[in-house]
Amino acid sequence: QVQLVESGGGLVQAGDSLRLSCAVSGRNYSTTVMGWFRQAPGKEREFVGCITWHDPNMLYADSVKGRFTISRDSVKALVHLQMTNLKPEEAAVYYCAATNPMGFGPDPNVYEYWGQGTQVTVSS
Repeated sequence: QVQLVESGGGLVQAGDSLRLSCAVSGRNYSTTVMGWFRQAPGKEREFVGCITWHDPNMLYADSVKGRFTISRDSVKALVHLQMTNLKPEEAAVYYCAATNPMGFGPDPNVYEYWGQGTQVTVSS
């Protein structure tokens, strides 16, 4: 079992930056792939990016490349999503998720564990 708790959401203006964090705990979490997804009302869950604990390797959605950065703090067992130049259309509930190394990538269906989500609101 892996437990995930997101934090850091809030209300920002378009163009602002925000950093989300995901606290990770549980057995063997260091072997997992950590992903960030987002879901706006009435829309499907969308891949934002993912990272492996080791190396690390990262993958980003094209829509966030160059603006969002995922990092991990192995000592504190935290995964961060640094978001810059936020756009109003990026307002959503942001979720942290975990999967095994074979699941590295954008498919939410392969992610076994999910946090409760944190709301990000971007005003224009």
